[in-house]
Amino acid sequence: MSFNKRVAFYTLGCKVNQYETESIKNQLLKKEYTETAFEEEADIYIVNSCTVTSVADRKTRNMLRRAKKINPEGIVIVTGCYAQTNSKELLEMEEIDYVIGNSDKNAIVNFIEDIENRTMEKVKNHNIFLDNEYTEYEFATLREMSRAYVKIQDGCNNFCSYCKIPFARGKSRSRKKYNIIKEIEKLVEEGFKEVILIGINLGAYGEDLDEGENFESLLKSILEINKLERVRIGSVYPDKISDEFMDMFKNKKLMPHLHISLQSCDDDVLKRMRRKYGSSLIEDRLLKLKEKVEDMEYTADVIVGFPGETEEMFQKSYDLIEKIGFSGIHIFQYSDRENTLASSFTDKIDAKIKKERADRLEALKMKMAEKEREKYIGKHLNVLLEERENGYLYGYSENYLRVKVKDNEIKLNSIINVKINSLEKEMLIADE
Repeated sequence: MSFNKRVAFYTLGCKVNQYETESIKNQLLKKEYTETAFEEEADIYIVNSCTVTSVADRKTRNMLRRAKKINPEGIVIVTGCYAQTNSKELLEMEEIDYVIGNSDKNAIVNFIEDIENRTMEKVKNHNIFLDNEYTEYEFATLREMSRAYVKIQDGCNNFCSYCKIPFARGKSRSRKKYNIIKEIEKLVEEGFKEVILIGINLGAYGEDLDEGENFESLLKSILEINKLERVRIGSVYPDKISDEFMDMFKNKKLMPHLHISLQSCDDDVLKRMRRKYGSSLIEDRLLKLKEKVEDMEYTADVIVGFPGETEEMFQKSYDLIEKIGFSGIHIFQYSDRENTLASSFTDKIDAKIKKERADRLEALKMKMAEKEREKYIGKHLNVLLEERENGYLYGYSENYLRVKVKDNEIKLNSIINVKINSLEKEMLIADE
């Protein structure tokens, strides 16, 4: 088999997946592969899959078919979460040449060499629950504009009734603190002003380590890194917002924005989801943090139409979401995931009702987005400038609101203080 060493990537799903794709890409580039766009002819196509919803599964299959259509002679490899949980099903697709699960993803560069030598098996996928330690990804830095993502944890022990991710990612495994600090220090040396901590369940950091570390102690060490200007947290569960965690926001390096893995705000739904908290905890923690931290903003994930969700349960969730106030929400209509407890529930919600609830929540989302942003008109915010386009500069405030400012030749990757003077849809418009 002759290779021109052209490789194309397509990544679905979360920032953790994107981070891991970046590692694979960097390793291949070191071996003199050339990256091409996914829509162009390549010798190898690598699709890093997601399986959090049935829509993600379908999109993965579509991208795999597209790759083979672009170059029927190309090698098509699927890896990631869907590959981990459904390798046999994927192998039945004639467009796929190789399936590599999450458990073997970090060694994909070696497997490609085996493919060139015709010694590669069609499937590489061992039991991910046998993985007891965090797997380091070489050259793994995911850079996005002026920000860099740093993975600190993988896996999840929660087994929420609707979620397939523990089967795709395995047990919670924490990255060694030394490696995290070393990576962030390197990023600071390279000029990055902001790092975003990512993982599958960040709040579980340290639970599997013998060193007495937890998420708060790690965060404290990260905030002490010299010349690091901004630290942002990827996603947290409401029950991980402890008083100690709240106090950490006194350090102005820690950005006043959290993405909350919320899913519902109704006690009965939360119980059936096997979440470890109720609506009173959500209300107490999120409102208390907003009181303690000036300009704190939240975004969240919410599932509508969970099996057994009545109109009253949905309304309770809706009302608490409105009371807390979110600058953004990702809304998911419940869909069955195989092998999960919720997939066996018999009281499924009709598709029309799910859509109607999603539409109502979408309308609330838009109303809240405007309300949360209007508060800043006339106020000053610090904005990290990330891109320049058509005479304007764009970036994010500390609390993760997108800001547009007229371009006056300020360098990108600068943090500037601006006065907000108006709102354009979900964009804050500023004077420098």
